Amino acid sequence: MSRIALVTGGTRGIGAAISIALKAAGRTVVASYVGNQTAAENFTEVHGIEAIKFDASDFQACSDAVASITNRLGPIEILVNNAGITRDGTMSRMTRDMWDAVIDTNLGSCFNLCKLTFDGMKAKKFGRMVNIGSINGQAGQYGQVNYAAAKSGIHGFTKALAQEGARFNITVNTIAPGYVDTEMVRAVPPDVLEKIIAKIPVGRLGHAEDIARGVVFLTADDAEFVTGSTLSINGGQHMY
Repeated sequence: MSRIALVTGGTRGIGAAISIALKAAGRTVVASYVGNQTAAENFTEVHGIEAIKFDASDFQACSDAVASITNRLGPIEILVNNAGITRDGTMSRMTRDMWDAVIDTNLGSCFNLCKLTFDGMKAKKFGRMVNIGSINGQAGQYGQVNYAAAKSGIHGFTKALAQEGARFNITVNTIAPGYVDTEMVRAVPPDVLEKIIAKIPVGRLGHAEDIARGVVFLTADDAEFVTGSTLSINGGQHMY
């Protein structure tokens, strides 16, 4: 029977590539979204992957969504925490609301979904959790103290939870993407983007599919000896 996978932020960008790759690997995939309903509906129509709307930073909304998925399809065995936002600004300009929004969405969502699926994975003696970090959580980035803090927090969260899950055959890992050719990165001014690419040893931006292949590897049934790890997929830009 196909394993049930939930990918948050799974209908656009890196999340969409992850959802598509997991489906191709034989998983039953549910992709969450919070804002762009048209994009989500188009994604479902084109790829045949269910899209479900809920705010991953809202614990009750996550609880309702997990209950719905479990009741209809069965327990979630693969969780990919990909939901994330940016609210960039230097410390002088950053407001508490900008800080809270990024911490709650990027890091709080990991707690919400891991908390709500962990016991089900324990009961089945199988679970694969992958949390999407960032090169900027490893190296920092000017004007992103909130984003860097949230993504760095994901790395510590992963290592701690991996120790709890190991004896139940639940692996918990992080992927730290570098700069990937997504809508957000394409919005960067060309001169700035040129400087970013110049710092990437392989000489190009990443593709969403590069990240998705890492997720497929880490969520495979036979990847049980890989846990608490950070897989950096950044073209050699930051070797950590």
